[in-house]
Amino acid sequence: MSDSEEAIKRGVIAWPPLIEGTLIQRYKRFLADVRLENGRIVTAHCPNSGSMKACCQPERPVYLSRHDSPRRKLKYTWELIHMPSSLVGVNTQVPNRLIAHAIRTGDVQELSDYRTVRREIKAGEHSRIDILLESPGRRPCYVEVKNCTLVEDGLATFPDAVTVRGQKHLEELQRLVAAGCRCAMFFLIQRMDAARFAPADHIDPDYGIKLRRAAENGVEILAYDVFIDLKGIRLNKALPYDLRFLA
Repeated sequence: MSDSEEAIKRGVIAWPPLIEGTLIQRYKRFLADVRLENGRIVTAHCPNSGSMKACCQPERPVYLSRHDSPRRKLKYTWELIHMPSSLVGVNTQVPNRLIAHAIRTGDVQELSDYRTVRREIKAGEHSRIDILLESPGRRPCYVEVKNCTLVEDGLATFPDAVTVRGQKHLEELQRLVAAGCRCAMFFLIQRMDAARFAPADHIDPDYGIKLRRAAENGVEILAYDVFIDLKGIRLNKALPYDLRFLA
């Protein structure tokens, strides 16, 4: 068994080979200029549509992957940033893959014992939900995954920018619960310095209102952090969440 296969067996998703650099700036949401160790400046794809508040400061160490596909305009992808209290995963494509894998391996106790785990499932005329869990004799369980990178004083919050799309996902989950399904909103904190989770009412109060309403209407809330280093990332532990309005 290869090192990569062994890591996956242990619940770790390994990073591709990482290239260290220093962040110069992030701009136009999906672009980042990075100075490599040899002094060369490259423009990397930033796979994160949020504001990345508290995790995109210039002059911080960052880690890129390189992809030589001729179809790619930008050969580098920004994967990680080293903040003072934790490495932070930037790539928003990682959480869905990580959580689906963790469910399959039984590392999410709240979502255990489902026979099939499918991703990117159509749930409405114009809506997709990240994960669908199914087993004979059990209600189907829809899981929507959100990537959380905003942590201040040990409090992880979501979102880091107004998200109309995120609000619509909450409405869709409530519709599915009303139709007899089980539904969960899963917040993955892609860093290691959070002690609890809450909605970011100071950034998107409407999202906070709708998250609380969804919880009242039967949508389950899960928040987990990760263990992350320069080799890979794995699910770590469930964090407590607080749906009270915080001052």
